[in-house]
Amino acid sequence: MMELQNLCSIVLLPIQMLYSILKAGMSLLLSCKGRDLSGDVVLITGGGRGIGRHLAHEFAKQGAKKVILWGRTEKCLKETSEELTLLGTESHYFVCDVGNREEVYRQAKVLREKVGDVTILVNNAAVVHGKSLMDSDDDALLKTQHINTLGQFWTTKAFLPRMLELRNGHVVCINSILSVSAIPGAIDYCTSKASSLAFMESLTLGLLDCPGVGCTTVLPFHTNTEMFQGMRVRFPQLFPPLKPEVVAQRTVDGVRTNKAFVYLPWTMHILIILKNLLPLAALEEIQRFAGSYTCMNTFKGRT
Repeated sequence: MMELQNLCSIVLLPIQMLYSILKAGMSLLLSCKGRDLSGDVVLITGGGRGIGRHLAHEFAKQGAKKVILWGRTEKCLKETSEELTLLGTESHYFVCDVGNREEVYRQAKVLREKVGDVTILVNNAAVVHGKSLMDSDDDALLKTQHINTLGQFWTTKAFLPRMLELRNGHVVCINSILSVSAIPGAIDYCTSKASSLAFMESLTLGLLDCPGVGCTTVLPFHTNTEMFQGMRVRFPQLFPPLKPEVVAQRTVDGVRTNKAFVYLPWTMHILIILKNLLPLAALEEIQRFAGSYTCMNTFKGRT
C-alpha cells in the first residue's frame, strides 16, 4: 500500500509542478487586487532613514492604518514619524536596537500595549563596515551579525506568534543581491545577508501551510543611500544604483501581491542563472568587468 502511495506521489509531482508554473505565469499576466492595507499596523526596523524612511512613506501612501518606526537614532525616527503624521497616517516611533534581544522583546511588549498588534513586520535595519576580514574589528563584525541577522530572529519571534493566532500577517526582509553574489571589502555585510536569506527561505517554506500569513524577501542591487556612500561600480551607466523610493514601491507591491522573492532590478535574475551555470573563471571575468573587486575601495558609508 505504501509503495502504491509513493508511486502515485511520483506520478503526480510533475503535474503539480506544471500546475504551479502555469499558476505563477497567469498571476504575472493578470493583474490582481492585492492586499488591502487599510487595516494593517506596519512596523519598520531602521525606519528613520534610507530605504526604511521611503518604506514608511510608501506604506502610508498605499493606505496603511498605522506605521511604526524602530531604530537607534531618535532624531531620524521623530522626523520621519512627523512626516507621516502630516500625510494623515497615524505613526509612532520607539528607539530600539534590534541587535539587542532583551530590548526587542521589551519594546515589542510596549508597542502592543500602546499601539496594538503588528500585522506587517519589515526587517530593514542593517549596518555595513566595508572592510576586508583582516582589517575588520572583531566587535564590528559581531555588531553586523547581531543587527543584520540575529535581529530578524528576535523581531520575528516577537511578532509572528500573534500573526499566526490572527491568521493575518506578513514578514518582510530587505535583503541584498550581495547575499547571493558577494564582493570583497564587505565581508561582514555579505555574510550577514546570506544568513538572512537562508532565514527567510526557511521561514517562507515553514509558513506555506499557515493561512493568512506570508513572507516577502527583497534582494536589491546597490541602492543610492548614505549607507553605501562612496561605493563605485565600473560602469554606472550600465549598472546604475537603484533609487530607494523604487525599492520601497516594489517592496510594498510585493507585500500586497504576496510575492515571496523580489529581485531588483529584474536583470538580477540573469546574474543568478549565470552564477549557477558558468565556471568560476568565467564568473571572475564578469566580476572584473563590472568592477566588483574594487567597488568598495572608495566606500565611506555610515555604519
